[in-house]
Amino acid sequence: MNEILQLDNVKKYFPIRRSIKDMFRKNNQSYVRAVDGVSLTIEKGKAFVVAGESGSGKTTLARIILRAIEPDSGSIVFDGDDITKYEGSKLKKFRTNVQMIHQDPYTSLDPRMRILDIVMEPLNIHNKSKSKQERIEDVLGSLEEVRLEPATDIAEKFPNMLSGGQRQRVSIARSLVLKPKLILADEPVSMLDVSVRAEILELMKNLKDRLKLSYLYITHDLSTARYIGDEIGIMYAGKIVEAGPIEQVLLNPLHPYTQALLDAISEPEPQNLEKEKIVRIKHGETRDRPHTGCRFIHRCLYSMDICKSDPLLGGEEDNHYVSCFIYPV
Repeated sequence: MNEILQLDNVKKYFPIRRSIKDMFRKNNQSYVRAVDGVSLTIEKGKAFVVAGESGSGKTTLARIILRAIEPDSGSIVFDGDDITKYEGSKLKKFRTNVQMIHQDPYTSLDPRMRILDIVMEPLNIHNKSKSKQERIEDVLGSLEEVRLEPATDIAEKFPNMLSGGQRQRVSIARSLVLKPKLILADEPVSMLDVSVRAEILELMKNLKDRLKLSYLYITHDLSTARYIGDEIGIMYAGKIVEAGPIEQVLLNPLHPYTQALLDAISEPEPQNLEKEKIVRIKHGETRDRPHTGCRFIHRCLYSMDICKSDPLLGGEEDNHYVSCFIYPV
């Protein structure tokens, strides 16, 4: 078996708080469909990118995989085992194999703790290593893996003594110290200076190759997605609308939303700045998400009557899938 993670039709709906007026009128409960029938597969040693705008459900999906929140339905299979109903010691053991890198390096590290204690905390929680000295050695080794040297000096510092890039390296070291198989990276470079982003991405790519890690890489930035990813799923309104090998999807985008995302990327070539961008989203249209049919229907230039029905995620070629009626299944 070459898959490290498989999601099948995973859903998570959050109830919208009702007003007293709605309660008296006995109006039906409404829900935010944060994750709405997502299926994906991550192969061992590969990076799967989930890309989309804010509010599309990317972080909620990562938290479901980590079992920080429970899915309403669907299955999560990790390394051949269905972990959807894991509890207690089984769930704790599963979490040693799946770790998360958070978006904000300034709030994800406790300012009152030394770097040594921050990186050692997962070892303490999961009772890893026999003695404190062994745990210290594991921490120093993890800091060296992310090129924070001299590790013994860095370990004695506090987060406020480090730069943003160094703090994110500490977050990566903390995620590595348990030697996980899968890392969930939630916008790991979005809050860093542009000059530092390339260094962190290069580090993550090298770690993936050297340690045989698998990544679920969450981003809204398709340029970083292309650098680190092997496959990509474009997420909109809780659904994967296009998926496939990253070069295939980004060089030959099929779904109108994917095309719009690519059109929104800044143009680095000065001679191209004056070229008119192709606007693929209707202006002035509502962004309310329909509960049935294509979620992109109110913003799509190509919407048709058939789009009021749910499109399936169908295959084109070369494992390139799209959920759009323009491309018949």
